[in-house]
Amino acid sequence: MALTDITRREVEKAIEECDRLGRDAFLKRHGFRPARRYLLSHEGKHYDSKAIIGVAHGFLSGQRPLAASDFSGGAAHAAGLLRSLGFDIAEEHPVTGLTPDDLVHRVTHLKVNRSSGLPALYQPITLLWAMGRALRGEPRLLPWLETEEALKTLLDRHGVRGERPRPDYPIASLHRVGIWTLHDYTEPVPTAHGDAKVRRWFAANQPVGGLADPLYALFRDSEITRLAVIDELVDAFFDGLDCAPLLADVGLSDVEANDLPETTEQEPEQWLISAAEYERGCRLVEQREAKFREERVFHTTQRPRRSRAARHLVLRRSKGRCENPQCTGQPADVTDRNHPILEIDHVVDLASGGRDHPSQMVALCPNCHAVKTRGRTREVLREILLRVAAERHNAMPHTV
Repeated sequence: MALTDITRREVEKAIEECDRLGRDAFLKRHGFRPARRYLLSHEGKHYDSKAIIGVAHGFLSGQRPLAASDFSGGAAHAAGLLRSLGFDIAEEHPVTGLTPDDLVHRVTHLKVNRSSGLPALYQPITLLWAMGRALRGEPRLLPWLETEEALKTLLDRHGVRGERPRPDYPIASLHRVGIWTLHDYTEPVPTAHGDAKVRRWFAANQPVGGLADPLYALFRDSEITRLAVIDELVDAFFDGLDCAPLLADVGLSDVEANDLPETTEQEPEQWLISAAEYERGCRLVEQREAKFREERVFHTTQRPRRSRAARHLVLRRSKGRCENPQCTGQPADVTDRNHPILEIDHVVDLASGGRDHPSQMVALCPNCHAVKTRGRTREVLREILLRVAAERHNAMPHTV
């Protein structure tokens, strides 16, 4: 094995193979994990530096591809070799070893400017925009000019607390805490302080950037995580504001209103939810509940806040059927999005001390919902539904 025998020719062949197979299939075929820190930047795309070198070795005459255990991918080895061959290397912030809950915690515990007495909306607006892009499967990384143009419009339209159309502020802040990655720049990234310095840096370096890779994947693939994060961001930063126009602009309003994607036919698979997703969702809902209990120590009154994540969990758990065991039928019709006509209900009203949690929530057809709300037998039905909600919640498969 001689890494120093590898030339640009072999590296470019490995890049071509990665482009042909796609990143995930490329890594799986050759037994590599995603890069924890160093990425090869080439023609506007990014590649896992160690995997590229390992595969490039197989293009040498009489040689085989190297396994991940055969060599190091660090700055002095795979990444260093690529630099010596004239390739650009971008450093990812080391967040790939964090759990999904760790990543969500970083997003939902942002430190923002509060000099006006209210939280600035720069970072929340930026994150909601990036979440919408992830949901639609759009490219994770964008050139600075595209990022700047999109965020200027959103900040100008939704920055109702005096935010200027300055995307450099939130991007620099999010990069500093590892939520946002920047590539293809030559000077150190400045902190989000000052004014002209930050603006000049982005104008001069024109970085490519986007959400950290594991965060992008989490927002793209996990419905429950997206909904829980929307809940947290809205609660923490948009209290007293109507954020519906912003959610519509970034492509997240349908997620809030309908919880399930539009379908052409009712297939059982769309209702499936894994044990890990259900458990994660309940944990995020419970963390939100705990936060509100702490807030009530300092506030004598507080309007009930309903969780999108909790609604989503109940809807999935119902598998599209009314959860009232005494239901005598539900509408055969469906919505315009081909969803069953179901309403998610708190068995005990939040204003009366009920929990915004799947263990006290049910999916009901409109008729059963009406009986539970104003029917003559509503008190009896509520007792039944409270038991059913707890039983269905406890019957969901849980991870060990």
